Amino acid sequence: MLPKRFPKRDEIAAARAAAEGLEAGAEAETTLRLAGRVMARRGHGKLVFYDLVDRSGRIQLLCDAARTGELHLDLGDIVGATGSPARTRRGEPSLAVDRLELLAKNERPLPDVFHGLTDPEARYRRRYLDLLVNEESRADAVLRSRLVSAIRRRLDGWGFIEVETPVLQPRYGGGNASPFLTRSNELDAELYLRIATELYLKRLVVGGLERVYELGKDFRNEGISPKHSPEFTMVEWYEAYADYRDTMVRIEELVSSVALELLGRTTVVFRGQEIELAPPWQRVPFTEALAAEGLWTREEGELRRRLSERGTDTTHDSTWAQLVDHAHSAYVEPKLIQPTILFDYPIELSPFARTTDDDPTLVERFEFFFGGIELGNAFSELNDPTEQAERFALQEAERIGGDPDAETGDPDYVEALAHGMPPTGGLGLGIDRLALILTGRETLREVILFPLLR
Repeated sequence: MLPKRFPKRDEIAAARAAAEGLEAGAEAETTLRLAGRVMARRGHGKLVFYDLVDRSGRIQLLCDAARTGELHLDLGDIVGATGSPARTRRGEPSLAVDRLELLAKNERPLPDVFHGLTDPEARYRRRYLDLLVNEESRADAVLRSRLVSAIRRRLDGWGFIEVETPVLQPRYGGGNASPFLTRSNELDAELYLRIATELYLKRLVVGGLERVYELGKDFRNEGISPKHSPEFTMVEWYEAYADYRDTMVRIEELVSSVALELLGRTTVVFRGQEIELAPPWQRVPFTEALAAEGLWTREEGELRRRLSERGTDTTHDSTWAQLVDHAHSAYVEPKLIQPTILFDYPIELSPFARTTDDDPTLVERFEFFFGGIELGNAFSELNDPTEQAERFALQEAERIGGDPDAETGDPDYVEALAHGMPPTGGLGLGIDRLALILTGRETLREVILFPLLR
């Protein structure tokens, strides 16, 4: 019968460090207890070498039958090892084993542990095998976890408080997206999986919490691509008595400091391009970015003509706002390799942002981009309830005009604003996409442990 438990006292990385401090051929007098998975075997007869792996690293087990007795282990078995740090005559850090216990038997053959699991479909569908045999996958998973922790620490340090808002919502809002629909049997009501946390977080600002954030899952019933997943992770924060200029500074500081903590540098390589994340980032008005491509006009027919001349299919763009967004995503966004902030967007694209002081057709909104990908979105939040109700009506006109993802309106949110919301800066940052940039991977499926697949 296998032992039921094995108290693991020491991490492999610490044991390896202790062994590296010894001279070649020496063995320490201390006793360590390690546990992990057997991932390689060398030697035969009375002297066998195993590679033992845990999440901290890898170490060689030096197993002399005179000390351990006969061993019958297969690759993938989980064992507990008791012994002393040692260094072989060739200088290999090891554990000279006194006792080896089988803790769990691997009853299936492992993939090629030398080359790793290389088939992408198998890696995503059987992530546990990918993590077992691919050290890079384990490193990416650890980095993503530390990324989330680092973001939390900085927001907490800036005086924000972390909150939780509903995932199941009677109305969905906070973005132009198609929701997942579900139903509550108890309430006999249709509910939606949230597409964003925005409207609930701003209710909390009205309530006096002033600096709030939420880091969690959002859901959009849309396409799957290297940069899109129907289930994704976002952090949104809202800060009273701040505007989008303050928020620009915060996001520059957040991303650059987190990269420095996790990677030891602020440069990353993504899709063959070296990207410098340190501030200041380039800042360009949205309309100027489109004008540079010859695509800025408020005439719907003219914009459609210009796009069609470039071979762009606009048959699914029913409104001017959809055409502008299409022009931006097709011809501006892919060229924004170095960190870039586009700011002052058309009001038609931004139902929750405050208008600029100089032009009522533009709003204080910005998006930020690295490596040709949008990483997030931010506003000086609209806090006038009357104007917010008018914006919802404008969105309803967009919906009638053919945009099914336009905002549906939320009377209770308008009522909350009627109680007074301070001037507020808000931002949403895609955690999956930031992890993609920091790891230098090609697709979100690499940095989401269990991606939704077709």
